[in-house]
Amino acid sequence: MQLRYSFRLYPSRGQRAALDRAFGCARVVYNDAVRARRAARENKLPFPKIGALSRILITEAKKTPERAWL
Repeated sequence: MQLRYSFRLYPSRGQRAALDRAFGCARVVYNDAVRARRAARENKLPFPKIGALSRILITEAKKTPERAWL
C-alpha cells in the first residue's frame, strides 16, 4: 500500500523572504559548481571532487565584493 500526502504551505512575509534568500543562495552555488565542472571539462581536467569543489567555490566567493563575508 502506498500513501501519498499533499501539503500546501502559506509562509508569512518574513518566512517568504528567508526562503527566497535561501533558494537564491542555493541556485548561485549550484550554478558556480556547474561552471567549475564545465571549465574542468573544457580544459580536459578531471572533475573536482565534492570537497575540493566546495573549497574552490568558497574561496572564490570570498574574493568577490558582492559575496564577501567575514
